[in-house]
Amino acid sequence: MKKTISLLRIFIIILPFFLLISITGKAQNIDAAIEKYAGIYSPERAYFHLDKSGYAAGETVWFKAYLMNEIIAATESKTLYVDWIDDKGKLLQHIISPIIDGITTGQFDIPADYKGKFLHLKAYTKWMLNFDSAFLYNRDVRVFTKEISAASETKNNPSVINFFPEGGDIVAGIKSKIAFKANDQWGRPIKVKGIIINSQGKTEDSLHTMHDGMGYFFLIPGAGTNYNAKWKDEKGIEYNTALPNVKSSGVVMSIALSGSNRVFNINYTADLAAASDSLYIIGTMYQHEVFKVIKSTASEIKGTIPGKNLPSGILTITVFDKNWLPLAERITYIDNQEYFFNSAMEVEHWGLNKRAKNTIKIKVPDTIAANLSVSITDAGIGADSSNNIISHLMLSSELKGQVYNPSYYFSNPDEMVMQHLDLVMLTHGWRRFKWADIVKGNVPAPVYKKDTTYISLSGKVMGLVPGEIGNDASIILILRKKEKNGDMLILPVEKNGTFNNSNSIFFDTAQVYYQFQKSMKSKRTKDASVQFMIDKIMPPSLKGGSGNRSYNFWTDTTGSSRQYSFANEANILAEKSRSKILENVTVQSKAKPAKQVLEEKYTSGLFSGGDAIDFDLVNDPIAGSAIDIFSYLQGKVAGLQITMNNGEPSMQWRGGTPALYLDEVATDADMVSGINVNDIAYVKVFRPPFMGGSGNGSGGAISIYTRRGNDVKPTAGKGLNNNLVTGYTLIKEFYSPNYAAFNEKDIQKDIRTTLYWNPLISTSPKNHEISISFYNNDVSNSFRVIIEGMTADGRLTHLEQVME
Repeated sequence: MKKTISLLRIFIIILPFFLLISITGKAQNIDAAIEKYAGIYSPERAYFHLDKSGYAAGETVWFKAYLMNEIIAATESKTLYVDWIDDKGKLLQHIISPIIDGITTGQFDIPADYKGKFLHLKAYTKWMLNFDSAFLYNRDVRVFTKEISAASETKNNPSVINFFPEGGDIVAGIKSKIAFKANDQWGRPIKVKGIIINSQGKTEDSLHTMHDGMGYFFLIPGAGTNYNAKWKDEKGIEYNTALPNVKSSGVVMSIALSGSNRVFNINYTADLAAASDSLYIIGTMYQHEVFKVIKSTASEIKGTIPGKNLPSGILTITVFDKNWLPLAERITYIDNQEYFFNSAMEVEHWGLNKRAKNTIKIKVPDTIAANLSVSITDAGIGADSSNNIISHLMLSSELKGQVYNPSYYFSNPDEMVMQHLDLVMLTHGWRRFKWADIVKGNVPAPVYKKDTTYISLSGKVMGLVPGEIGNDASIILILRKKEKNGDMLILPVEKNGTFNNSNSIFFDTAQVYYQFQKSMKSKRTKDASVQFMIDKIMPPSLKGGSGNRSYNFWTDTTGSSRQYSFANEANILAEKSRSKILENVTVQSKAKPAKQVLEEKYTSGLFSGGDAIDFDLVNDPIAGSAIDIFSYLQGKVAGLQITMNNGEPSMQWRGGTPALYLDEVATDADMVSGINVNDIAYVKVFRPPFMGGSGNGSGGAISIYTRRGNDVKPTAGKGLNNNLVTGYTLIKEFYSPNYAAFNEKDIQKDIRTTLYWNPLISTSPKNHEISISFYNNDVSNSFRVIIEGMTADGRLTHLEQVME
């Protein structure tokens, strides 16, 4: 059953008055409107665990994606789209991955000649596209080049500071807390100090950084007065920045932390109190309403929110006037720590020597079932520990703008850390709701529907109206994949023209040839076409040319240099292996007859061998001049009578009708006659009786094989209509050497920096301790182990530990 926070209510203590009992009809309508919006637009968010934090050209990025919906694993969406974009904005690869129980895995091979300093990873489900693009998953992945530096400091832009009045506005005559956030030209937090002065030059308060470029000061603004901040950055450069304008009328809301509780204080100007006999205060989490207060404007409003009764996450508190126009809003973080579970690791066997075996045991509580991913890397290459599955899914993914070092805010429940987290709330205000639409009850239908089914071979017949598609209409599809024999499918076509092979998930790419069967009666069938995978999101049209994108990496340069050195050496070894010159070997053999080559290539099972006459159309220069395969066979097989009546073939052999097979799948004359002879490679005509197919085979059989591989010689405009169709991206298996057994590929030097990657470790109450083994390389003397995971009910874990 889906776990949500729908209709959760908490009791708010109002001082000095109690909560008003009378709820207006309009207020009840707002409740319903908010819940309707939350029910329709329940957002999903994603997180990627990569095997390491940086890469070199030619390496593979291994990933596991975790998806959440509200406070649980996202299980409805079935497809994740991942775009890998270079530092010029050009799309390198559009990956499509199947989501199973909120997780998926995959990989991206960085081109060996890639020269950029980073890659941009963008990931999303179709459902996520209904929301602000800021909430898609975006991440820059470091790519090491020969010149390793902490940051590419080629710009000389000034530092910046932004001001955020608590609640949204600075209002004349009301004391306000005004937060600020200061960053350098790369978005890194900086320390600043200065003063706040009014338009008369009088100092109102001082300004100084409290944590990671953030801080706040207090101000009682005067009507019609402007305020400026005079401040200096870390380099001593002076700046003068204007504060937001002072409003003559409005509401100021302040929030104070008191353990797990939140104490709010709402002040408003006299004109607003006179114009509105009451104010509405609504609290929402994950877009669901969790409390509502209706309060008279006879005095300031104070109250306490018991946070322990709420799920962890961002609580948004909004103040409305009597007409439900929003006046002030503040976000605060509730951290009850119910969102994580503990994981542990112990070393069962040390093997730090070259190519020695190591074994570790992973433990989780015996009361849960979890899905984990584990990466083990050379500890010397460094790591980016500023973000992880907990800090991203519980914080970063819910805010616009960059949160610097978000993992710090989940490092411990200390009161000072919570105060610092509140600075993040003060400086990352946002509006997920469009309150004007909610108040009016306008909840538009989503533009994109959820991918609730996996990608299968599907499509739609275009160019025909429903009346031209019969009740028993069907389409014949022939699939040709790389290094795989062609498969043939016959799928029913619905009245609306759609068809779907729902019995299987479609991976990789295939050239799909298609033809409509007789049951589609329209004379315009030849003009109809097929559009495949109509529900799939196509790759974005990114062409680059937008100039160099900026990035901000501040990793350990020593570790980066070590990793680049190993990766560069590995590329050199791989290139030598590819270009290795083998000794000349002279082999003398008798070439197989062309028909035997085709027999071995195309036939299988009972179609192989047998009493048959075969025809090689690949090497027959006059085959292409035949109207169809029946015209080609006329007079070529003794006893087989083929006559044509108004284009319809009729066949007889020893009193029976030969069975027809296309690529060893039973078919009919209508299908076969529509195949261009240029698309046929090989034909076998089996003398009666033929026991290889259904029926008694008394009339023999004709087995036709369409060209594939090097035998395919398509002619433009001829043959069956076809499309290149793409399904899910193939998922590779991470290679871990087993030095206990000999493998020729293990002879060369081992300088892997990722020694182990396993994205699919599952635990259960009966199997909550998992042992894994891996072999060391030739250079590492310590390892970094990172374990991340999620349960079905949305609990998360992150563990980072160094073995040395």
